[in-house]
Amino acid sequence: MLTQRLLLSDRGGMIVLGLVLLAMVLVPICNILVPESSSLHVSTFMVTLLGKFLCYALLALAVDLIWGYCGILSLGHGAFFALGGYAMGMYLMRQIGPRGQYGDPLLPDFMVFLNWKELPWYWQGFDMFWFAMLMVIVIPGLLAFIFGWLAFRSRVTGVYFSIITQALTYALLLAFFRNEMGFGGNNGLTDFKDILGFPIAANGTRISLFLASGFMLIIAYIACRYIVTSRMGKIIVSIRDAESRTRFCGYKVESYKLWLFVFSAVLAGIAGALYVPQVGIINPGEFSPLNSIELVVWVATGGRGTLFGAIVGAFTVNYGKTIFTSYSPETWLFALGALFVIVTLVLPKGLVGLFNRNKKAPVNTVTAEPATNTPETAKEPV
Repeated sequence: MLTQRLLLSDRGGMIVLGLVLLAMVLVPICNILVPESSSLHVSTFMVTLLGKFLCYALLALAVDLIWGYCGILSLGHGAFFALGGYAMGMYLMRQIGPRGQYGDPLLPDFMVFLNWKELPWYWQGFDMFWFAMLMVIVIPGLLAFIFGWLAFRSRVTGVYFSIITQALTYALLLAFFRNEMGFGGNNGLTDFKDILGFPIAANGTRISLFLASGFMLIIAYIACRYIVTSRMGKIIVSIRDAESRTRFCGYKVESYKLWLFVFSAVLAGIAGALYVPQVGIINPGEFSPLNSIELVVWVATGGRGTLFGAIVGAFTVNYGKTIFTSYSPETWLFALGALFVIVTLVLPKGLVGLFNRNKKAPVNTVTAEPATNTPETAKEPV
């Protein structure tokens, strides 16, 4: 009943989730049952590509939650995405065993090549799927908690927060490039064989990963929708619109921002974990600051502060990137920059705003309410 109530008041979200569900049904059918000679056949390559887009949509959803509703512009969310991906990659590397190039039953190939004699302590436990999935949540969440606690406690906001998040992801980029870190250096982690005992390159495994990505996106969207429509969501929006006033009314602004930032980082880590087995590699390039900036473009293009707009933006920009780079890969970054400028000047509400121009209020946005010192709102001590 709660899920139904949340979605019935969210027309745009229902349409987007409906399309995701439709794809989750039709894509496997068109891949397995439709002959390859048919124009309706969906290739395994396309299944993997769509699975990647679903992971990107989950990542964009995480960014929109903190930027669109709380005004926290993070330019380092790619770091949480990459950390979740490395946690999954470590599990997949441990599953290779003696099937590696050097035949070592315990050490990954890159460690044998670098003359490592034993497995580092921080690789212990990653041979178990449940432990790896726990680390997918704990590692990004713990980093976000420590970083956010220091930043929000010091009341770092605006462009200064964006800059230090960029510094964070760049520092991790440099660290993971080093062979001494034990994560494969420049080459990263690759040559995965199977996941949960199933061949990772098998058609059925690809479809399962695609379905898992779609399922996780739907669950994350419902959770985010619940947050932003709750009483806490109204407080979060008031922090975005008038942080000083919200603090003056007695709310612990830093606690709300920290909780939301950690939750968003966990979603990004899960997106990274689903992404890695589908692309077959994770390397330090995922920490690139440019990747984190591109996430913001996805959200802005789709429609900031709508949740479903972030999903639309992720699919639109990445599909355009796939098409554009096949014809002129060297000019893609210029096209991306032009897209961001055009959206900022012409479509401040993003693509979803085009379908709402004749309405008085934006679709699925949370209107900030003044944080007044009433008995219902002024309950918490400073």
